[in-house]
Amino acid sequence: MTSAEKEKNSTGLCRPPPSPAADSGRAMKVLLLVGLGALFFAYYWDDNFDPASLQGARVLLTGASVGIGEELAYHYARLGSHLVLTAHTEALLQKVVGNCRKLGAPKVFYIAADMASPEVPERVVQFTLDKLGGLDYLVMNHLGAAPAGTRGRSAQATRWLMQVNFLSYVQLTSLALPSLTDSKGSLVVVSSLLGRVATSFSSPYSAAKFALDSFFGSLRRELDVQDVNVAITMCVLGLQDRASAAEGVRGVTRAKAAPGPKAALAVIRGSATRASGVFYPWRFHLLCLLRGWMPQPRAWFIRQELNITTPAAA
Repeated sequence: MTSAEKEKNSTGLCRPPPSPAADSGRAMKVLLLVGLGALFFAYYWDDNFDPASLQGARVLLTGASVGIGEELAYHYARLGSHLVLTAHTEALLQKVVGNCRKLGAPKVFYIAADMASPEVPERVVQFTLDKLGGLDYLVMNHLGAAPAGTRGRSAQATRWLMQVNFLSYVQLTSLALPSLTDSKGSLVVVSSLLGRVATSFSSPYSAAKFALDSFFGSLRRELDVQDVNVAITMCVLGLQDRASAAEGVRGVTRAKAAPGPKAALAVIRGSATRASGVFYPWRFHLLCLLRGWMPQPRAWFIRQELNITTPAAA
């Protein structure tokens, strides 16, 4: 049987064999994927991180009581940084402060604060400047996650999320920027994959995260134009790396929890080397690039990550 006979379809017609142009197109796609893989390998293999550079660094860390924020605090403590930690719950903060002291942090202070209150960011930054005398790193990691689903899309819930997840970041940045300019310091924004790739059942949360990406991307250009030597590192983490965010979508997403200590170390390494972006796991970088090729994924593809089903046929 010839190849043409094997390719007959149910109508009895023969499909023409693949053209040289089609073969060339497939080869180009393979080469492109290999090239992207090599690029990512080279990007992540090149690492000039010097742990000693963080010894004595003055760090304000928000959202420091649980999850990746807690792990960030412990890494900074081991590296000998001076810390001001802030979060909503004082009891949890006190536990983290005690652990940081055991790990060797020379100075650790804390201030319990609720970023949903517009007056709080000024109080937190002023407390930090009073205790540390300046700032080298502002690490913004706090977040609020409204319950997933339609109830979280109300105007009231969206307004609250924007204050906690976006406006408070803007306030902290504006207040800390003069000190960071003096020290040639760094702004570190711990964001989410949902700030780059929109998904289901997260519209207000995603809106705040997209706003962060746009604001700090624009600010980076402004600082470059003004010759201000303050680095901005945007950290794109998966939803499963953020304890409170994962709680907000419990029962909706099938995402597995990722190790917080490794994600926290990736954030610290990236910010210490003044990288413009950190992606953890690294494959999220590729996913963000692929978003441009597939901006509207089909519903069946989205459902692979969600615990929802289509209505049964009548």
